Amino acid sequence: MNMGQIESALQDIFTGPLKDGEQRKIVFWVDKDEEFIEEMGQLAIDGVKVQTLSNRNQFYMKHLLEEEDPNSSYLIYTNLELGVEDNWLADTVLYSKTFFADRVSLILSELHIDPSLRAVVKKHERFFNNKERFRKFQAFDIESFTEETIELAIMSVLCNVKIPDFEAVLKTVLMDTLDDNDNKYLSLMEKFFDVDVFWMYVANHYGYERETKALKTLFIHLTVTAFNHSVSEDYLMSIQDFIAGRNKANALVFIDHWMHHKTDYTVFDEYAKMVEREIQLPSILQSVPIDEFRQADTFPYIDKAIIIHIANSLMDTLEDYVEYTKLIKLRRAKHYYEEYASVYGALYYTVKMHEFYKEYNQGIPQGRAIDLFEAYCKEYHVMDTYYRKFYVSYDEESNHELLKKLKELVEHLYTNWFIGELSSHWSQAVKEEMTKDWSLPGVKNQQSFYSSIVAPHIRKGERVFVIISDAMRYEVGVELADRLNSETMGVCDMQAMLGVVPSVTKLGMASLLPHRGLDFDENGRVLVDGKDSAGLENRKKIIEFFVEDGIAIHFQDMLAMNKAGRRETFKGKKLVYIYHDTIDAMGDKASTEIYTFDAVETALNQLYDLVKIIRDDLSGTNVYITADHGFLYQRDALEESHKIGNEAMDTIEVKRRYMLSKEKRDVSGQLAIDLTSIVQNEYDLTAYVPNGTIRNRMQGTGVNFVHGGASLQEIVVPLVAFKNKRAGQRGSQAIQKVDIRLTSTTRKITNSIFNLDFFQTERVEDKMIPRTVVIYMADAEGNVLSNEETIIGDRSFDNPAERTFKLQFVLKSISYDRNKTYYLVVKDTETGVVTEKVPFSINLGIVSDFDF
Repeated sequence: MNMGQIESALQDIFTGPLKDGEQRKIVFWVDKDEEFIEEMGQLAIDGVKVQTLSNRNQFYMKHLLEEEDPNSSYLIYTNLELGVEDNWLADTVLYSKTFFADRVSLILSELHIDPSLRAVVKKHERFFNNKERFRKFQAFDIESFTEETIELAIMSVLCNVKIPDFEAVLKTVLMDTLDDNDNKYLSLMEKFFDVDVFWMYVANHYGYERETKALKTLFIHLTVTAFNHSVSEDYLMSIQDFIAGRNKANALVFIDHWMHHKTDYTVFDEYAKMVEREIQLPSILQSVPIDEFRQADTFPYIDKAIIIHIANSLMDTLEDYVEYTKLIKLRRAKHYYEEYASVYGALYYTVKMHEFYKEYNQGIPQGRAIDLFEAYCKEYHVMDTYYRKFYVSYDEESNHELLKKLKELVEHLYTNWFIGELSSHWSQAVKEEMTKDWSLPGVKNQQSFYSSIVAPHIRKGERVFVIISDAMRYEVGVELADRLNSETMGVCDMQAMLGVVPSVTKLGMASLLPHRGLDFDENGRVLVDGKDSAGLENRKKIIEFFVEDGIAIHFQDMLAMNKAGRRETFKGKKLVYIYHDTIDAMGDKASTEIYTFDAVETALNQLYDLVKIIRDDLSGTNVYITADHGFLYQRDALEESHKIGNEAMDTIEVKRRYMLSKEKRDVSGQLAIDLTSIVQNEYDLTAYVPNGTIRNRMQGTGVNFVHGGASLQEIVVPLVAFKNKRAGQRGSQAIQKVDIRLTSTTRKITNSIFNLDFFQTERVEDKMIPRTVVIYMADAEGNVLSNEETIIGDRSFDNPAERTFKLQFVLKSISYDRNKTYYLVVKDTETGVVTEKVPFSINLGIVSDFDF
């Protein structure tokens, strides 16, 4: 205000109406900084006497106002603090009006800040000389001001932080840039605050005390201090200067919160990689035992080091596979896991393959055909899954040099050992037992699928859905069944059928149709009761011939429909055949066979969705998912030794994995299988299939993905029987997540670093699915006070001891009220629902970092 404005304002006050009981106007003009003392001599207000109040004339002023002249209006100018108890005029001030003309006094008055903090506000007066900044400061609605709350609120406004919080202020500053000269928030503090106060807060909160201060060294200080929580200082001597001497816990919690932020973590990750280079972390970790940093989570190179350790151990044939698996699973809950998820995935399945190899290091035993068939269904098929899953991960990071090394190990185990031994033993068993009669005791033949599985439902008037997935081999069916069992209310049963030979689409598809007889014609076409069975339209006619209310449809056409369209299409249909070909369509072309395993992943999702559509949109109850045949696939190029030349003979058809011929004779390297037990065999055909996984030598590409032969991978056909159950129906079981519960009995925290035990209450099995939770300490307002730890509750062990977790928490170095209640929060990461909130008391006494 200028003097003209002041005179006008004072005139308005004195000419205003008197309040009840008021005989005159007394106004105390407080000018704390004496900004207007020189202008007071020229001030004149009609009918108002002007006096100056000082420390020396308080008694006189009281006598003047109350005894000498109790009737005149007075303006009393002063620079004194009127609210103090020993002020002679304290009672007069209460019934009079106080007027402020200087900016600082107005700020103090409007924000209800105690005048004792005038010096603090005066120091930062330039901050308040802006309406928007003033409004944001005022919006914090601070109840009780101190020097610290004022400073913190100013920094929070400048950094556009929603509530006054120095952790948020610091993160905002660092997020902008680590270049001090370009950092806009440091610049704002230099203009409208005091950047030295900012650095003082940094020192007090995070122990960053350096003569030359910089944001870059501050970030290094914070990350190295957090890293020191997991790795002993003995191993960090080269970077000891970056480890805080006090308030280490705050550094850890600050870094932990930033890392776990849903969006801001990207900037943190970029900075962390910079710090790795600056401190030369790879060379530091060379001398640190793996157990020392297995829990560390600050830098991405930690995961690289763990991956390298496991990979090198595998290459050095160190057989600690259980520990490798534990270590990989431990890292899943860590910050950088997603960045290396593909590498970890490839590593995990390499470990699992080695584990399998160790179990059968004496070799896969020879045996009868039925024994090998059953062993494949129960145990051996997992190697096909591991090999497939390895390449799904590998293909996402195929240029990774480490994965190329793992690939050599995987190919050696799978192609040279597993496939080689298993197919050799199986071929020998087939030669001895199955060439004359293609059957196994107690195993359903693929040709009997309709008569033994589907027809009984039809006779009872029940509706049946059959999904036939071209080239879905047995191990893929197992994965699908596991998923349906786990994630739906239905009941899923897994069986194996003995597939037909040759294991080709035209015969496999025909064998699954309703029929009385199957056969080849002289051109190699497959006939169902004398009718051509190739293609969707022909199969549809065959189905409708046996079941009038039958239909055949391609899965893409079904997916393209909306719910109403599906209901209309399948209304009244008793038998529905759905044909799915994602795997075979990809694998059977030379240009795309390399994507076979990716196609399997896609197929699994499609088949799962198909079952859900049948269940939800069509109220289907009986669903069977099966295949026409399986497949062989290996990634590495085949050696010439894996191919066999064709003998001169009269053939109807020659493919990579079989020949059809009317001739009957021994052919070197081939199994001669009489087809009479499979088809009517009017032309007396024999299928010649190469031993093991050998391919017939032919012109052209497309040799890695094959089928048509008699290997277990080709002829063990999955049969997934899904029976839908509705809620409340007998035998129905709702899908539930496992629970994660705190088992530690203590509810009092007396140390800033403490451990707590947790328990996965149920094992993961059918209808009991995994749960992932994040756990932390918080106050009653929900402010996070500790690091956040994650538990992935997906353990399937029967032994409860193997479903326990021990986590370590670190509290911020702040004051805790022993009489207040704090909470351990357990929150489901998928839903955000708090599943457990356990009250705790915190009594740390003097906060110390000695145990960090």
